[in-house]
Amino acid sequence: MPNSLQIALRNNSSSDQLYAYITGIAIQHGGQRCMLRADGQSLYFPQNPPGIGSPLTEDCAIPLGPPGNTVMTKIPQIAGGRIWFARDGKLTFLLNPGPALVEPSVLNPSDPNAGVDFGFCEFTLNDAQLYANISYVDFVASLPIAITLKTANGPEQHVAGMAPDGLDRFAARLCEQARSDGRPWDKLVVERDGKPLRVLNATHGNAVGASFDGYYEPYVDEVWDHYCKNQKVIKINTQAEPGVLDGKFTDKGEVLVGDEKFGKPTTADILGCNSGPFTTGPSATRNAIIPRLAAAFVRTALLEADDHPSHPPTFYRRDPTNHYARLVHEHNIDGKGYAFAYDDVQPDDGDDQSGKVNAGDPVLFTVTVGGSQS
Repeated sequence: MPNSLQIALRNNSSSDQLYAYITGIAIQHGGQRCMLRADGQSLYFPQNPPGIGSPLTEDCAIPLGPPGNTVMTKIPQIAGGRIWFARDGKLTFLLNPGPALVEPSVLNPSDPNAGVDFGFCEFTLNDAQLYANISYVDFVASLPIAITLKTANGPEQHVAGMAPDGLDRFAARLCEQARSDGRPWDKLVVERDGKPLRVLNATHGNAVGASFDGYYEPYVDEVWDHYCKNQKVIKINTQAEPGVLDGKFTDKGEVLVGDEKFGKPTTADILGCNSGPFTTGPSATRNAIIPRLAAAFVRTALLEADDHPSHPPTFYRRDPTNHYARLVHEHNIDGKGYAFAYDDVQPDDGDDQSGKVNAGDPVLFTVTVGGSQS
């Protein structure tokens, strides 16, 4: 595994005002928070600032040049990394005492980046591998991102992202869904100058007055009624040491998977995948069950299959369902993208849905911005 990796940043947008930022935790430097400098080669380590919301002491924006241009950068081993892109304006990163890096937020309307056209992909480079994905867990940006990984010994891996007009079409479909079911999917669309700037995940609906309270509950009740009435059992493949476990639903509002009990999840539990019955803890078995069970609820696949994880043809086939996640996959060119916290859950022989690339022998990681596939 290399101690460093080249990252190619390619401008396939129509803008010559495109900037990149690379942030993360420098594994080989004591776990310090870091950014790549504007030269694309050296690290900037923010120091403890004098107060909350202090500016950085360096401009770490990496200019990507005109459309069609590629900028070569180099990173050391970094955990929790993000590659940010901003079009027609720079991003503002701030510092709090610690030092703590304050990253751009799409949930705070007073954030200095609220009106900036930006997006990011995520990565980690460590002793084991490079792992990277296109994340839509928080929002879909109007700036499409695609990723490609060249390895020393394996085939090239590619995730296509969205087309240049992908966000516009995605937002239009969400608005259609709102007119169809009366739910506030349209409120998730954040506009600038009358055009979609980004679309928030339904998990963050409360930030824009889009309440989905009570949305999934009818489906949850239908699942329990079906399995209790028919005395059917689901099977959860933990894809870990516990193996395949039976899941039995009870009229007490619990499902017993192996020896672990899970109560009925609420809409908030299902959208966030990290509360109520999906809260992780000290039990390794429970922590292996949670992603598979949560994904089955998000994808409304529990009445379409008895074995989980199930295959994509069982996903999002009924209402209510997660139309944000459904439409994310429909509007990515290859159908891949991380639309919720456990979107990487798949059968052992299944096709990845999460829009990730990973390998222990990476040679070149290319991130293409703008949506053009040329």
